[in-house]
Amino acid sequence: MNKYLTVNELTEQIRSCLEGSFSEVCVEGEISNCRPASSGHLYFSLKDSNAKIDAVMFKNRLRTVNFEPKDGMMLRIRGSLSVYAPRGTYSIVCEEMELAGAGAILAMLEKRKQKLAAEGLFDSERKKALPRFPETVGVVSSPTGAAVRDILNILARRAPGIKIKILPAPVQGEEAAWIIASRIRQANQWNRQGLKFADALIVGRGGGSLEDLLPFSDEEVVRAVAESEIPVVSAVGHEIDWALCDFAADLRAPTPSAAAELVSENYTTVANSVRNAADSFMNVIKTRLERARLLLKPFDPGDMEYRFRSILQPRLVRLDDAKEALINAVKEKNADFRGRIELACAVLEAGSPLAAMQRGFSVVTDSKGAVIRNAADAKKGETLVIRPLKGAIHAAIMDISN
Repeated sequence: MNKYLTVNELTEQIRSCLEGSFSEVCVEGEISNCRPASSGHLYFSLKDSNAKIDAVMFKNRLRTVNFEPKDGMMLRIRGSLSVYAPRGTYSIVCEEMELAGAGAILAMLEKRKQKLAAEGLFDSERKKALPRFPETVGVVSSPTGAAVRDILNILARRAPGIKIKILPAPVQGEEAAWIIASRIRQANQWNRQGLKFADALIVGRGGGSLEDLLPFSDEEVVRAVAESEIPVVSAVGHEIDWALCDFAADLRAPTPSAAAELVSENYTTVANSVRNAADSFMNVIKTRLERARLLLKPFDPGDMEYRFRSILQPRLVRLDDAKEALINAVKEKNADFRGRIELACAVLEAGSPLAAMQRGFSVVTDSKGAVIRNAADAKKGETLVIRPLKGAIHAAIMDISN
């Protein structure tokens, strides 16, 4: 106790103790944190409900394993404890590995899967498309299970026009597989007899353990699904669960709720398309009405009056200006004509005999009315008529002088 150990010395004592005492161990547990390294070694953990221990299987021993280790598998391993001094951790170095418990079930399912796949039951060429608008959907499941309730609720909400027919069957237990397969074949038989039982089938159940889901991996169920003339949607368990009928079905849904959504997808798509088209149509109509309203706005009575005024005002101004110019031009012409007339009148008046007569001149004519312009034209003794401005004077020619 008076001597202090170094970390390395303590670790070496632990190593010799552990590795000497546990030179060979056989452990059963669930594999987790499975992480293959680029070097080819496999690092993982084994756990149960209360504890966990790290483990490693080196590349040269991993070649002897005839399956691919994955998280969740139950394994039985044989190896020895080893202490890794740099980290102060211990782990199991595996020499042998085999499936145990659920792992055995997985191995059995894998073997059955390979057998059925070899028969072509999983070929994509066998897959049938779901009807676009199924009128009736058959559900093969427990009538009291949560899966049926979910399917009913979703179809009632998404496609209330779809008829739903329940084919009751237990979803776990010894008789479950036989009854499930019988229900699938029964639905197909009714269709062939012209009863048109269903346009699509949903086969499934809610989540459960690997053992609970085994009926849906039964060979009879898988064959019934593959042989079904009615398109089948497999909906077994939750998203992480699977069954062999998933591979034989025409379509796999991760959950029963998702299966209900798949069979009603086109209803929802069309309904959404109609709604989108209606919204788009209404938006186009509103846009065009708004555009028409904007185009008609200038033709509002008040606005029209303003527009007409704006058009007429300059023309009225031009008309008033033209009228004033015309009036002024007419006045100028009138003044010009008036001046010329006055001048002509003055000239006429100046040359008028009356004007000369007003100044004292008279017109002398002979008895025949001929004007005497030259004294030589008169004869002594003739009677002359002298016409002053007013009246007439008759005179006899007494003498003529040139």
